[in-house]
Amino acid sequence: MNDNTWLNRWDERYSNEEFAYGTKPNNYLREQLVTLKPGTLLFPAEGEGRNAIFAATQGWTVSAFDISANGRKKALQLAEQQGITIDYRVGELSDLDYHEDQFDAIALIYAHFPAAVKSSIHQMLSRYLRKGGYIIFEAFSKNHLEYIARNEKVGGPKDVESLFSIDEIKADFPDYTIIELKETEIELNEGLFHNGTGSVIRFVGQKPY
Repeated sequence: MNDNTWLNRWDERYSNEEFAYGTKPNNYLREQLVTLKPGTLLFPAEGEGRNAIFAATQGWTVSAFDISANGRKKALQLAEQQGITIDYRVGELSDLDYHEDQFDAIALIYAHFPAAVKSSIHQMLSRYLRKGGYIIFEAFSKNHLEYIARNEKVGGPKDVESLFSIDEIKADFPDYTIIELKETEIELNEGLFHNGTGSVIRFVGQKPY
């Protein structure tokens, strides 16, 4: 996670005037948020803020973080344009002073952390979620490599270790009540870097009381 190559990659992606993944929220996130009563919501690896800002317009108290200062800058500009406020921090999760049971929900939307730390980050995030709180998750599956081979414009990591499986999600969020957990093929049309058919894992889980 301290790898400057990783940081530089995202700073560069978010340095353009255009929004890398657009300004509209992810479809799965939008569908799931309307089923929940608004409360406190954390967005890890939130990039340019499209999902966090949407959640704030729906009445959620939103926190977000990313390693990219460029991502935060664009997110706060977008938030200002829409007249809303989000708490957006830059840095590594372990340094950001969130605390246990702080959030009613955590939304992991294409939060592809480096393979070596992705499970430990999930487990840390789980501690920050209150009992009875919800994880909302969408990210590329391990089978997505086949889709990238056919169409690079669909985006996503190109190493299988950074991609997800149903078994990994079950292991990272043990004892959660599974509301939905599936691998599915979807059509993406999100900004410059998510366009075409892809394979994703979708998960909604409730932390045990």
